[in-house]
Amino acid sequence: MPATTQNTPLTLGILGCANIAKQFVRDVAASPSVRIAAVASRDIAKAAEFARTFSLPRHLGSYEALLADPAIEAVYIPLPNSLHAEWAIKAAQAGKHVLCEKPLALGRAQAQSMFEAARQNGVLLFEAYPYAFQPQFAELLSLLRSGVIGEIRAIQACFGFTLLTPAGNIRMQPEMGGGALLDAGSYPVSLVRRAMGEAPIKVIAESVRAETGVDISTVATLFFTHGRVAQISCGMNVANHRRATIIGTQGTIDTEYLNHTADAPGDNPYGYLPSQLRIRRGIAQNVPFEEIHATSGSGFLFAAEAFAKTVRERDVAAFEAAAAASIDIAETLEALARSAASGAAVPLHPAD
Repeated sequence: MPATTQNTPLTLGILGCANIAKQFVRDVAASPSVRIAAVASRDIAKAAEFARTFSLPRHLGSYEALLADPAIEAVYIPLPNSLHAEWAIKAAQAGKHVLCEKPLALGRAQAQSMFEAARQNGVLLFEAYPYAFQPQFAELLSLLRSGVIGEIRAIQACFGFTLLTPAGNIRMQPEMGGGALLDAGSYPVSLVRRAMGEAPIKVIAESVRAETGVDISTVATLFFTHGRVAQISCGMNVANHRRATIIGTQGTIDTEYLNHTADAPGDNPYGYLPSQLRIRRGIAQNVPFEEIHATSGSGFLFAAEAFAKTVRERDVAAFEAAAAASIDIAETLEALARSAASGAAVPLHPAD
């Protein structure tokens, strides 16, 4: 592998040709800090078509071939949920840094094994929630850390959409890690974890099941230390919606936390829209909400560039903070699924 500096673009390979990979490559193509050099698929014709469409230099007929390529420094994994752990670990063992689509893993043990493989092989691994790399979300976290709304007492967060073509969709296949909780619910769960700064101590959930056995919708309550609580909902049979309200002792924050944003409707060729972030600095009903504005753009682009910067700077502290959050998120999702299956509350343990 050629010598690199902090200004050298990160050479990235894509494992798989999923639709989300197409959006990722499209949005990241113009980045000066990331160079997408290759795509791999088990179907080489599919890989070739993907490479032609997005003007990638190379395509390969197996994931193993991409991981064996010494010119590839890092990989983006947009594979089905059930394959994330296997290929993130194999990528780490091949010496590749990993940006992996959410949800990172199907449980706490899987997530821990993925981060341990990264540590053992001297690479970095990050979970790719696009909204979490948005400047707007950085503004939200800054407001929370400043204490402007006091102590967080409650959070309500939701995300849902209509799955227009469910037949054959991997989201409807339990063996592929499908279901509303993992696909949509991972977003509010991750936001709650980042806002609260820790995992819940117990959860209780209830799901509505589709014919295939996956949850088509789930609602849940998450209990935290010091009497704090969060409520989340998710679904694949509802109109598109995404919202979070964070309620403190001295104020309230309300946000859409969108993956991809624009300054105004019609500004973006791909239909990205403005994402609202507003704050009420006070406890009274007559205190008006104040709109907070941040730089807009593709969450894929923000995520890829933040990933490249962290790799170039070898920011192990950022890696460890992200690892702790991702392990908590994986355990929370696992506990919610267990609770929905059993009808009972399920306790959790904080990340090691």
